[in-house]
Amino acid sequence: MWPKCDEVLMRSSWILTILILIGLVLGTIVGQLLYDQEYSLTQPESQHAHATALAVFTFLGNTVFMGLLKMLIIPLVATSVVVGVTSVGDFRKLGRIGGWTLFYYIATMLIAVTIGLVLVTTFQPGAKIDEQRRAEAEASYAQDSDKVVALEAKQAEGLMGAVRGLVSQIIPLNVVAAAAKGQPLPIIFFSIFFGVVVTMIGPRNRIIIDFFGAVFEVLMKMVHAVIWLAPVGVFALLAWTVARIGLTVFASAISTYMFVVLLGLAIHGLVVLPLILKLFARPGPDGSNSPYRFMHQMRQAIMTAIGTDSSSATLPVTMECATELNGVSKQSAGFVLPLGSTINMDGTALYESVAVVFLAQAYGMELGLATLVLIAITATLAAVGAAGIPSAGLVTMVIVLDAVNSNVIANDPAVSPIPVAAIGLIIGVDRILDMFRTAANVWGDAVGAKIMDRFCD
Repeated sequence: MWPKCDEVLMRSSWILTILILIGLVLGTIVGQLLYDQEYSLTQPESQHAHATALAVFTFLGNTVFMGLLKMLIIPLVATSVVVGVTSVGDFRKLGRIGGWTLFYYIATMLIAVTIGLVLVTTFQPGAKIDEQRRAEAEASYAQDSDKVVALEAKQAEGLMGAVRGLVSQIIPLNVVAAAAKGQPLPIIFFSIFFGVVVTMIGPRNRIIIDFFGAVFEVLMKMVHAVIWLAPVGVFALLAWTVARIGLTVFASAISTYMFVVLLGLAIHGLVVLPLILKLFARPGPDGSNSPYRFMHQMRQAIMTAIGTDSSSATLPVTMECATELNGVSKQSAGFVLPLGSTINMDGTALYESVAVVFLAQAYGMELGLATLVLIAITATLAAVGAAGIPSAGLVTMVIVLDAVNSNVIANDPAVSPIPVAAIGLIIGVDRILDMFRTAANVWGDAVGAKIMDRFCD
């Protein structure tokens, strides 16, 4: 007797999960070996071989695996949103889903920021940074020209500039150009608008709905095929990352800061979000409402997020896991997940709040309750404006830093501002932390889609 389709799906899912986990572990080991070897190489031939290994990892991870995922993002976003909106049908119901979705995004980000602020003010990791370490960090920051240009441009933009930029992205002047540039937010807006109008044209909409439904099914099949490259992709990406940074950062003076960020992400991802899911998601077909079972079924998306450092690039995998393995409806997944991968950034918001307070502590700046509240608000807004790409949170963090400087100096002009070059303290470990905050972002999106499922009936 042939095995049932569900049994085959679960069996292949387990095989893929094990392979991805092996890829993560091997990538970490190989990356650390390369990092250790880099400082012992003296011969040009050995240095060339080392550079070649990194080039191979870049090709396999970024060019092939990330390239295939990014290739699917825009068509998947467009079709999934149209399918989700047209499946809902009733415009009033869509408005209710959209309202609750945005409320969920803002509420969970504020909770994440609050957790981060409580932890960083409790552990005081910045107090351990001395003047010599600050000087070394500022010098290393000045040498990283690419980061300097991006960070200073974002600082000049300011918070209102970031908000204006976000709104201008939502309404594209040319939707085709936005798609060509790989910008999901304007595509989401256009697709929602398009889907709403489709539902209003009467019986003639059937051909459009069927077309987008068929395209969505084809794209999900393509995603399923690409996912099988994930073990190789995450191995290459993680090996490249660790080879450049090394795991020795966990034993450095900055390790307490890293511990605070990771602890905050763990509390939010393993306690807060599961509790929200337990309270507000409806039980599954079998009557089960276990948040940890849902997390277990989203494991491939979470591990892919760790490997890619990008919630946008992970979106195809997130949708595959949510709809195929967890029974999340196409209406909810098609609307909540694409939007969440762009603006729902729990992990990024938590990280930015911790990082700014850490830098303030390192430079001896006293922060009162009012300033901490300001950090909570600006970190949430800045996280919304962060792109779903690697290290985007580091760039938008300067907006929060600038807001803190302006607030503190307005109250006490004698206080020296925190220089942007202070970010040199945390640039070196940002990539490691980015892997885990991206996982928190993706997990938060999945929880939101599961909760919003109850409004799609």
